Amino acid sequence: MSTDWTGVYRATFPELVRYLYRKVWDRDRAEELAQETFVRGLAETPENPRAWLFAVAGNLARDEVRKVVRRKKHLALVAAETPERDPEPDLEAQMERREQLARAREALASLADRDREVLLLWDAGLSYGEIAEQSGLSPGAVGTTLARARRRLAEAYRSQEHSNDDDRNDEETHVARG
Repeated sequence: MSTDWTGVYRATFPELVRYLYRKVWDRDRAEELAQETFVRGLAETPENPRAWLFAVAGNLARDEVRKVVRRKKHLALVAAETPERDPEPDLEAQMERREQLARAREALASLADRDREVLLLWDAGLSYGEIAEQSGLSPGAVGTTLARARRRLAEAYRSQEHSNDDDRNDEETHVARG
């Protein structure tokens, strides 16, 4: 039986992009990876196309993260050889938003792989059954795992927030003492 890839594409593409975005944190790259996922799907006839797409997308995202890490190491070496420039001034609201996003990313990155994967799959709109198939959990364990993962994410975010507040207070105390 052939797969109706047009229907699967229409129903799944936005969720797949959202899932990939939270893995690679680059909207354009997430869309490219989602397209690559569907291109690979055209050569396959999976039993559950949606779950198969998310499995392939997860693998592509892991490969992408490895590439980015290698690129960052290379850029760090190049940056060490070039003089620094003063950053352009940003508006306070933009800085706050960037700080919030950075804390959210750090909190998500601090989770165990299984917790992060289950949260991202759920956020992408997969059903508990699809999450179970993708993650290897039993369908009954998905809800419990999600609840715990959400709690851990919230705790990690609050921890990042408090850590940043403590750092600011230390800096202000140091400046005040001169």
